[in-house]
Amino acid sequence: MATIHNLVKRLQSYLDDDKIAEVVRAYDFAEKSHEGQYRRTGDPYITHPLAVANILTDMHMDHESLMAALLHDVLEDCGVGKDRLAELFSEEVAELVDGVSKIAQIKFESKAEQQAENLRKMMLAMTRDIRVILVKLADRLHNMRTLHVMPPEKRKRIALETLEIYAPIANRLGMYNMRVEYEDLGFNAMYPMRARRIAQAVKNARGHRKEMLTTLKASIEHCLEQEGIEARVIGREKHLYSIYQKMKEQHKSFSDIMDVYGFRIVVDRVDTCYRVLGATHNYFTPIPGRFKDYVAIPKANGYQSLHTTLKARSGIPLEIQIRTEEMDAMANNGIAAHWLYKADSDPGSPTHTRAQAWMGRLLEMQQKAGNSMEFIENVKVDLFPDEVYIFTPKGEIKELPVGATAVDFAYAVHTKVGNGCVAARIDGKLVPLSTTLENGQTVRVITAPNGAPSPAWLNFVVTGKARTNIRHFLKTQRREESVALGERLLEKALSGYSVNINELPLDRVVAELGANGYLSLDDLLEDIGLGNRLAPLVARKLIGDRDERQDSESRKPIAIHGTEGLLVTYAKCCYPLPGDHVVGHLSAGRGIVVHRDNCKNMLMELKNSPEKCIALGWDGKVSQEFSAALRLELMNKKGVLATLATNLSEFGSNIETINMAEKDATLTVINVTVSVRDRVHLAKIMRRLRSLTNVVRMQRL
Repeated sequence: MATIHNLVKRLQSYLDDDKIAEVVRAYDFAEKSHEGQYRRTGDPYITHPLAVANILTDMHMDHESLMAALLHDVLEDCGVGKDRLAELFSEEVAELVDGVSKIAQIKFESKAEQQAENLRKMMLAMTRDIRVILVKLADRLHNMRTLHVMPPEKRKRIALETLEIYAPIANRLGMYNMRVEYEDLGFNAMYPMRARRIAQAVKNARGHRKEMLTTLKASIEHCLEQEGIEARVIGREKHLYSIYQKMKEQHKSFSDIMDVYGFRIVVDRVDTCYRVLGATHNYFTPIPGRFKDYVAIPKANGYQSLHTTLKARSGIPLEIQIRTEEMDAMANNGIAAHWLYKADSDPGSPTHTRAQAWMGRLLEMQQKAGNSMEFIENVKVDLFPDEVYIFTPKGEIKELPVGATAVDFAYAVHTKVGNGCVAARIDGKLVPLSTTLENGQTVRVITAPNGAPSPAWLNFVVTGKARTNIRHFLKTQRREESVALGERLLEKALSGYSVNINELPLDRVVAELGANGYLSLDDLLEDIGLGNRLAPLVARKLIGDRDERQDSESRKPIAIHGTEGLLVTYAKCCYPLPGDHVVGHLSAGRGIVVHRDNCKNMLMELKNSPEKCIALGWDGKVSQEFSAALRLELMNKKGVLATLATNLSEFGSNIETINMAEKDATLTVINVTVSVRDRVHLAKIMRRLRSLTNVVRMQRL
């Protein structure tokens, strides 16, 4: 069992004596605090913080991180306050410990919400100091190593969380060794039988593979010798979880996966990597389309290597990674490969810069997310391991997850660019915003001052940043619109009492807000605008017992401007237009739905819930375009549709949707939705269409 003496011996290799003394002091305090506490394994509790400190020592972490590792459970389990830790050790150590500690004192509605809030706090602490996440990753690693003592249900929950959140975070920070251990331990806990069977199959295949690996390794070494290149050639063993994932996702059999042999060639310099690539391509047969250069364009987590797939002379496929010693250390340990928190270190290392950029994105997502669950959902999206590399018109490279669209790219450039984008050009060609991007494309985003995100974008964006910003914009816009609409509805209801909002008795307003849990008058107005509260009833409560209703005032219709946005929608059953007599129906969560006054659905609403129906009228200056539906019976002749489209276009209208059905051999029935300005515009269009020789009958739907 590891002891503090063993830890001190290991620390002497890279830390000064005064810093080691601080670590020992933290250990003594933790040991006293955890006295009498035991883990499920039966070991004294202090063995866990000590094991976490040992994992961090493997990474050569600084003394403050080690102190935080030793103290990371005293806040939660021993009732020691953060201020006390700051007083005894330092503000920095107390901050680290607080960042790592779980939120045990907050009560949540569900376990999922508690975990989400816990992870949210960890992510936030990590954006302030990346050491928090490294201590947390080490803490989770030791918990995974001792997971077998947990009850099955808890074991599976912890394993799933590790596979979904912690392994991708380790991958995002380039920590391959830790990620692989997480995945294999998580796989064993989630699917013990599958893990055992794959492990046995690997063991059985190892005998034949060993012989083949030796032969292939010898031929690679011979190839490099001929070119006079010095290199280390290492055969790569596939880990269980990656075998399982490939079998599951690529629908491959175990033998198909084991038939591919992996090698890593480690050299001294970058230019030697390309020499090795040339030599191996000359000696073996390269498989087209299977070469990737992560040296010139590193992955988002800082990973660098040349990847190529070759066929040996025996026809066996070889997957080869070529990298320098420094790249190898980076690939295995990522951000922990060269510890960055010493005064003399270089904080501008590419991996550190990338990690900081990612954490900056996390912080932005956190500020705009509605709740913990939404934040964690977006973080999971952002942990995708596969990237595509897209160029800006100026030649800068943006890394995006596979499946990213032009909108994701716009938000990657800047939030303002994303919010204002209206179109995009890929390699000079105008494309829809939902177009999926491919490696190496150049994307130019076209913005407009009045451009705004559409709710439809949420159906195709894949990055957390895009999703969070779109939701945030729509929420803000929706709130502003619902508050404005709620104010209009309440003002109208109050006009029956000859009172406006500013003249309401303050005590009644405060009482109404307090009774319904509203923090401000805007919250009440928002609920009225969304249709969750009825303005006449709210007005009656706010006015009190006065009954001075002036019906002529209160019955005045609300004017529709056509620019209300999300909170006023036009019914698709009757397609109301400016000039039509209209009535509104308050729909909970949607605001006002506008119908024509003779619409069957509206007559039903008037009968069933008259209190939710509102008198509406059109404002004199409506300039928006509306949809109108027409049913036409046409002679079944060649070019009849082209004639129809031409005539509509001449009258400044567009066809939005069209459905055709043949009535008989001579007649075709068409249901068409067209864009019009108002009722007069529609009447002109219908008059022109009736004059066409091929139009037999027509009606507005």
